[in-house]
Amino acid sequence: MSSDIQSTFMTAAAADTDGVSAVASVANNANLVLGGALASGGSVTFDEPRNITILSSADDSGISFNVTGTDETGTAVVVSVDGADTGTTTGTAFFSTITQITAVGNPAGNVSVGSGTSIAAPMFRGRLRLRGLYAVNTATAGTITFREGSGTGAVRMQFNTVASANTTQYPDVPDDGIVFAGGGYVTYVQTTLSSLTVFYVG
Repeated sequence: MSSDIQSTFMTAAAADTDGVSAVASVANNANLVLGGALASGGSVTFDEPRNITILSSADDSGISFNVTGTDETGTAVVVSVDGADTGTTTGTAFFSTITQITAVGNPAGNVSVGSGTSIAAPMFRGRLRLRGLYAVNTATAGTITFREGSGTGAVRMQFNTVASANTTQYPDVPDDGIVFAGGGYVTYVQTTLSSLTVFYVG
């Protein structure tokens, strides 16, 4: 007897502060070189959709950076991220891929771009019914949020991980499961979850 249950395995690498674009000077209104450790062929594809960080060595608070790529739903986007004054700007948008980053203005010093720790992993981008999950914890506790439609969509379920590295949790999903009519996404902080397997009917 066959089953309609499918699964998605999710795990995200640690943040890499210059994995998208290594430290370099950037000319006025110029493109940054996508040549960090996470880049290949002039673009970046993340293991799971996540935010980015931009580190400025001088005062870039008066300029911004346009980041071109695709978001967690696979939609093409251009997102403006403000520069920082001798520090790091932590973006809030989620990217699956990055194909271009352009300085809007003249950076005052060196700039680097890295991957952040905010994750928005897709369970399945179509309608699904969540039936179960299996989580592997890290040494840091956190909250795992299940959202409908996107990484910022309506919250359908949450559960807390525990601070106990390599231990596992298998939370119960009651009755016939939870329906995500517009696709399902899991948002969490990378340091609080080693991996997650979700079981669903698509």
